[in-house]
Amino acid sequence: MTRLETSPRASSTIEASEPPVHRRRRWTMEKVTKILFVVPAGLFLLLFFGYPVVKNVTMSLQEYTSRTFFTGEAPWVGFANYVTIFTSNLFVPSMVNTALFTVGSIAGQFAIGLALAVFFKRRFPLSNFLRSMLLLPWLLPLIVASATWRSILDQDSGVLNQFIGVFGVEPVPWLTSPGVALIAVILVNIWIGIPFNVTILYGGLQDIPEELYEAGALDGATGWAAFRYITWPNLRPVVSVVLVLGVVYTIKVLDIILGLTDGGPANSTQTLSIRSYQESFVSFEFGVGAAYSNVLIIVSLLFALIYLRANRRAVDE
Repeated sequence: MTRLETSPRASSTIEASEPPVHRRRRWTMEKVTKILFVVPAGLFLLLFFGYPVVKNVTMSLQEYTSRTFFTGEAPWVGFANYVTIFTSNLFVPSMVNTALFTVGSIAGQFAIGLALAVFFKRRFPLSNFLRSMLLLPWLLPLIVASATWRSILDQDSGVLNQFIGVFGVEPVPWLTSPGVALIAVILVNIWIGIPFNVTILYGGLQDIPEELYEAGALDGATGWAAFRYITWPNLRPVVSVVLVLGVVYTIKVLDIILGLTDGGPANSTQTLSIRSYQESFVSFEFGVGAAYSNVLIIVSLLFALIYLRANRRAVDE
């Protein structure tokens, strides 16, 4: 009687060519499970991000006013709303104010935040307590923070003018002078954004190995040289994230400006977000307000694309 034997190599070939049914079924079940986990996130994005964006774009192409809520009719006007905002006398000043407000706020927040993050990296008594206290401006509701600063910056009874008056300085019309109001709003927004910058940058500093500083110290890289050749190169990815997120958050700031100046005086603190709010909820021209907000979305997307391209280039290098 002849005994048939198959080599391990032949058996593995048979298994590879003819996978068992249960293996196929398991692979199918794994694929279905993965899809089921992704579906809720996809539905969430479509409902709460996709639909509002599409609705906003649609509104910007219609004559969408308060009358629409009663009649249900919103005549199609095409790009007429965009022509309205681009030909408005307030569009260019609002664009300039938005740029100044964003650049000034980001520069101040990042510079002070980075300095404080580097300072708190050095362990000293009460460092943890002081870092936690820095989060207070971030935790306060923006309306509360703006109301507090409005009382501080008041020309007649504000604490700040009373303080500088001790040194013989005349009261400054922080919120009522067209030449000073935007600076005051930027300073308040810097105060609010410092905790975010400190938190993210401090976390980035904690990820830099101490061995790099020890090796650099042997080569004489201490102080400013250590920051330039060790800290900054390793912190660049975190810096790019902080700057891009800061731009996206700052470019649409509304609460602070409304609480401090309401876009005044003499439209000196008008930004694109303020124009969108006033057109929508003051003039009830929702189509025009949607057009302003779409301009904000496009500007934010441009910054996001610039960040992604710069980040990809840095990874390639």
